[in-house]
Amino acid sequence: MKVVVSIGGSVLAPDLGAERIREHAAVIEGLVEDGCTVGAVVGGGTVAREYIGTARDLGANEMRLDEIGIDVTRLNARLLISALGQEAVPSPAKTYEEAGEAIRRGDICVMGGVAPAQTTDAVSAALAEYVDADLLVYATSVPGVYSADPNETDDATKHERLSAAELVDVIAGIEMNAGSSAPVDLLAAKVIQRSGMRTIVLDGTKPERISGAVRYGDHEGTDVIPEGAGDEPTYWADEER
Repeated sequence: MKVVVSIGGSVLAPDLGAERIREHAAVIEGLVEDGCTVGAVVGGGTVAREYIGTARDLGANEMRLDEIGIDVTRLNARLLISALGQEAVPSPAKTYEEAGEAIRRGDICVMGGVAPAQTTDAVSAALAEYVDADLLVYATSVPGVYSADPNETDDATKHERLSAAELVDVIAGIEMNAGSSAPVDLLAAKVIQRSGMRTIVLDGTKPERISGAVRYGDHEGTDVIPEGAGDEPTYWADEER
C-alpha cells in the first residue's frame, strides 16, 4: 500500500517539542514495518505564520513571503527526518520527481513546500497523484471537513463522507468567507477531484489516529470517496483484520 501523509506544522510541532515529533515518526515507521510505502509532507504552522508576519511588517512582497513559508516547512520536514533517522531520505525533497524516485525505491520521503503560491495541502495532493498513491491522509488540527469553519460558525456540521466534487464545493464555500479557514485548500481539493484519490481528513493531534486510519480505515474524520469507488476500501495495510 502506498500512502501520502500530510501533517500540518501546528500538528507536528505546535511548540517545537521533540516528543510529539517522535510520536509522528513512530507512526510512520510502524506503517513501513507493516509493508506500506510512505511519503510525508509537512506544513509550516504557527512558526511559519510568525516569520511571514514579521517579514510582511518589514515590507517583503508576497513572493518573498511564500519563499519564507517554504523555508519553514522544510525546517519542519528536517525535524521529522531527524526523528526518523536512517529510515528516511536525509534531506527534504524539493521536487515531485525527487520525491517520486525515493518513494519508488521504498524509502521514506519527507517534503515541505515546493513553489510559491502553492500550499503544502496542494503539495500533498500533487505528490499523491504523482506517485499514484492508494491513500492520502490529511492530519489537521480539526476533526474533519465541516459545512463551514467551525471556529467561525456555531452550527457547522461535520461531513462523514464526501465525493471529491462535493469536497470542492464545500471548500470553495468556506474559502469565500473572509477570515475562514478550511482544513484542505481549494487547489488541493481540485487535485483530489482530478486524480480520483481516496482521501481522509482527520484530527492528527494524536498521531495514533493516523495509524488507525491507514491500517484499518478506522477514524472519526471525513472520507473523500472517488467516483465509482465502494464505501469500504480494499487495500488496508492489515488485510487480516
